[in-house]
Amino acid sequence: MLLSAGGFAVYRTESSVFNVLRPWFGDLAKAKNRERLMDAWIPSKLFERSGLDASEIRAAIASECRNWGDFLRVLMREISRNQDAIRWADCTPDHLLYIPEIKRAFPDALVIHIIRDGRDVALSLAKQGWIRPLPGYGQSGLLAAGLYWEWAVRKGRRIARAIPGDYLEVRFEDLMETPRKTLGDVSSFIHQDLDYERIVETGIGSVKTPNTSFGGDAAGSDFAPVGRWKTALSPGQLASLEAMLDTTLMELGYLSSEDARRRSLAMAGMGCMYRASFGAKLWMKRHTSVGRVVSKPDLSWL
Repeated sequence: MLLSAGGFAVYRTESSVFNVLRPWFGDLAKAKNRERLMDAWIPSKLFERSGLDASEIRAAIASECRNWGDFLRVLMREISRNQDAIRWADCTPDHLLYIPEIKRAFPDALVIHIIRDGRDVALSLAKQGWIRPLPGYGQSGLLAAGLYWEWAVRKGRRIARAIPGDYLEVRFEDLMETPRKTLGDVSSFIHQDLDYERIVETGIGSVKTPNTSFGGDAAGSDFAPVGRWKTALSPGQLASLEAMLDTTLMELGYLSSEDARRRSLAMAGMGCMYRASFGAKLWMKRHTSVGRVVSKPDLSWL
C-alpha cells in the first residue's frame, strides 16, 4: 500500500538483511565477506528485483559498505535514485526482532508493526511449513506456528517500548475492513499522503494480487483472509490453539475472557520449550558464527 501510494522506491521483495544475510555473511568490514555476499546475492531474486546493474552495485558495496546498515542504505539509495523516489520502505516481517539494530543503523527509521489474529497466522504458517515442530512434539505444526506468532509479537512489542514515538501498531483486519481510516492513521504517522483510490488504481504487488498461502483464494472479488480459521480449523484444533495462545489473543482483543480455554500442564511445558528454542536461535544468529558454516549459501529459496 505504501509503494502504491507513490513517493516510495519500489523493491518487490523482502530485503532479509538483518535476519538472513547478516548471520550468513558476517562482518562486512571484512572485504572477503562483502565478496561472498555479492557472489551469492547477485544471482538471487534479491538482486534481480532490485533492477540495478550488477557491476555498479558490486562496486558501490565494495567501496562504501562496512556494516549491514551500510548495505541496506546503499541498496535502497541506488533503487531510489533509479526510480526518482524520495523515500523507501522495507517489509521483512522478522525485522521486527531486530529493531534495536535497525534503529542504530537508521536513527530516523519509523516502524510499522502489522499485527494479525494469531489463529489466522498459525494456519498460514503451518500450511507453509516454515515453523517445524521440535523433536518429541510429533505433528504439532499448527501449535508451533501459533507459538512463534505469539513469541515474535510479544518480543516486538516489548522492544518497541524504547521507541514509542517512532512505532505504530496497525491491525491487519483494520487494513482489510476499514482501509481509508487505517491508512489515515499511517499517513499521520509517516507524514505522507496515502490516497486510497490511488493505491487501488496503482495496485503494486499484493494490493492487486494477494500474497497468500491459500493459492486459489487469491482470485476474484470474494478474497477474504480475515477469520479464515473459523472454517479451516477443526473444533479440536481451535480449542488447542486458543488454549495455547489465550493470554496474547485476549491481550490483543482477539479473544474474550469468556471464550478463554484451559491450558494443560503439558501445553504449558510445550510453550516454555518453544519460547526457549526461538530465543536461543535468535541469540545464536545475533552473537555467534553459526550462520557462517556454509561457505557459499544458496539464496534461491528467498
